[in-house]
Amino acid sequence: MRASAVLVAYLIGAVPIGWMVARAFGVPDIRRHGSGTIGATNVLRTLGRRAAIATLLGDVLKGYLAVFTAAALSGGDPIVTAAATVAAVVGNCWSVFLGFRGGKGVATGLGALLWIVPWATLAALPVFVAVVATTRYVSLASLLAAACVPLVAVMRYPSPSAIAALAVAAIIAARHHANIARLRAGTEPRLGHRPDNHSPA
Repeated sequence: MRASAVLVAYLIGAVPIGWMVARAFGVPDIRRHGSGTIGATNVLRTLGRRAAIATLLGDVLKGYLAVFTAAALSGGDPIVTAAATVAAVVGNCWSVFLGFRGGKGVATGLGALLWIVPWATLAALPVFVAVVATTRYVSLASLLAAACVPLVAVMRYPSPSAIAALAVAAIIAARHHANIARLRAGTEPRLGHRPDNHSPA
């Protein structure tokens, strides 16, 4: 049951919300546009606010649902719940439904972490908002907010939960490697910039 609970979390996390939303808005494959990912930021730059909000909410919800379901299946086992948190984000980033391609794990990670380390996650949200408001770099805000979660989690939550938060932050950082390079080079697009189909996002 433990392994199956984690697998269920992965499969829920792997549901390609952004890809599905984009198809509903008339774009057959969002991966052929912008950054090539299925996340809300790329959807925003390609299709606008309504599609991006739908993607964001869907990704957050599936992350939360993935961990909630795994916890229910395992009787609340803390190790299984922690593993499911990571599995949900892995599913979003490397979706079996999209040939193991996907998003960058931010919104799905938000939903998953809201279940397992809610106060640490909520504490990181002002960081995200402040960085976006001052710099308009969504990638930088995502990285800094993700880094804040395990710092708070280690002080408030059991070790499995804190380790899961650290693992999610590491995955998000790894998925943003190209963004980090562009931030250092000063070429990262800011929020509100809508590049053509070959521009990074």
